[in-house]
Amino acid sequence: MKLNSIIVTAYAKAPQDTGYYETNKYVGVVLEIDKKTEIIVDASVTFVTPTATNYFKRLVVGTNMATGIPQLIEDVRNQYFAPSTQSLIMALKTASQRYYDIKDKKERKSG
Repeated sequence: MKLNSIIVTAYAKAPQDTGYYETNKYVGVVLEIDKKTEIIVDASVTFVTPTATNYFKRLVVGTNMATGIPQLIEDVRNQYFAPSTQSLIMALKTASQRYYDIKDKKERKSG
């Protein structure tokens, strides 16, 4: 079955000297992006607690990959206060870059 969305994943090293680093080593994000609208329709993160995971999802879902990543990064900086904040930002930046790389490659193939 062909879906109308794609999955983009990325990982960043978790901050050392934290309990999260001792168990996971990396923060991972998964973004499901609608192919036509470029809007994030679902998201997951490898955090330990359901509260942090749910907060991340609510913060990310609805972001337009074409225009909203800088604002999303700023929202994370201003609203998500945890030792892993910088790792989360790095993973989001990597996921965004991966998305643009895939999009550019597809556009070159079809154009």
